[in-house]
Amino acid sequence: MSAYDLILAFLSAAFTAMTTCQPTQNCIYFGVAGTGKTHQLLALAKDYTDEFAALSIDELCAQLVTPLNWREVICLVFLEFKNKNQELIKVPELLEHPFFVAKAAQNLRDKNLSATAWSVLQQFSNTDSTTVRYKNRAAQAYFDKHDSGAWYLLPEIEPFLTNLHEQLREFQHACQQNQATANRFERFSMISFHQAYGYEEFVEGIRPTLNSESASSQAMSYTIRDGAFLTLCQRAARDPNRRYAMLIDEINRANVSRVFGELLSLIEPDKRLGMPNAMTVALAYSGRQFGIPSNVDIFATMNTQDVSLAPLDLAFRRRFRFVECPPTPELLPIIHINNDNNETLATIDLAKILTGLNQRIIESLGMEARLGHAFFMTIHNIKELQSALIEQIIPQLAQLANQQLDILQYIFNDPQQELEAQFIQAPHVQPNNALQSQPFSASGLFGQFNNAATGFVMNPKLISGDEPFATAATYQRLYAK
Repeated sequence: MSAYDLILAFLSAAFTAMTTCQPTQNCIYFGVAGTGKTHQLLALAKDYTDEFAALSIDELCAQLVTPLNWREVICLVFLEFKNKNQELIKVPELLEHPFFVAKAAQNLRDKNLSATAWSVLQQFSNTDSTTVRYKNRAAQAYFDKHDSGAWYLLPEIEPFLTNLHEQLREFQHACQQNQATANRFERFSMISFHQAYGYEEFVEGIRPTLNSESASSQAMSYTIRDGAFLTLCQRAARDPNRRYAMLIDEINRANVSRVFGELLSLIEPDKRLGMPNAMTVALAYSGRQFGIPSNVDIFATMNTQDVSLAPLDLAFRRRFRFVECPPTPELLPIIHINNDNNETLATIDLAKILTGLNQRIIESLGMEARLGHAFFMTIHNIKELQSALIEQIIPQLAQLANQQLDILQYIFNDPQQELEAQFIQAPHVQPNNALQSQPFSASGLFGQFNNAATGFVMNPKLISGDEPFATAATYQRLYAK
């Protein structure tokens, strides 16, 4: 049994009662940008991840020697000693080595182990040896005995032990990793859709493979390979007592009908394998029959703000639950402005700023133009607030407002303010100021826009952080009224 199978057996026994009763879920989290939809997927990933205590050295040794015979185990011991610059090994050292001990325990052996070691060493000794007297030698020699009575691995046999070398390296790496962290078993696959993502990546497709028959010749062949979803379903089918999840970020950035193909009918909970209306279909490339296991959940995110994307069709929508992720101002911190004695002089409530901005955004641009709370999550002082406004918030709102000055000034409560206190200004208000001589455009922070009447500039004092943008009162007027 491999290490993977041992882990799988252990976890299946531990989680069977907890997971088998859960119904299949198909769910899409939707909302405007910055509302924590991707964060929701990452939180779900933790629910589909099992962590368990690090394995002991004895358990790791047992995993290593399980598929090996006695000769291979003894060769492995010699290789491990050689890594420590010791080539000569006496039989008592061999018997005490963890690899030999693990193999003996696996075979339920605790007697006559010395005889086993001697028998293997002699049987696979060099036929030309002057120190070993043994009649029934194997055709291939691995060992010989030194005049001192210690044994060593024949140098000419080492090139034929590449598999054992690799297994030893993996064992040593596993020991290092095992000491560093607990083991994790992930029952999910996470992907991001994009415009070029298709059926071939998600379900199955033809992929080129470079075959090398010799060092001098290479040939290209094409094989059918399983995609991300098919691979996950196969894992879930082999482990029916626990739940698996397909996590898809930005699901509406791809043509979902093309990506899912004939699987569109199969994702319904009652069409899953083992359900009353279970269905299978022939896959497009391989032609094999396939059904989706009932222990596979599908979670996705959808940005409703990107108007460049086609909406999901009704056939796809009715197979999912839709959960809105609205802006959540209550998650945001309060900025405290202190004096030199660390006494609070004023505060800027980021939750109130987000609420006020979104109230005016809804009135002027609609619900889908709202800002998500993620734009403000990492802000802890005025400087960071200014950077977020300049680099993220104003550019996004400018695009959504089609660079219309009056809408942007309304959102930032500018119309009744003195010119120097306005966040957004007309591009001609200070013609001698080089920074303001050109209006904002989607192609850059201060680029030439075709229709100057719809252009705008950010207040240079906001960009430099000068008064009045260094005081709390200027930002407090962004609160809702």
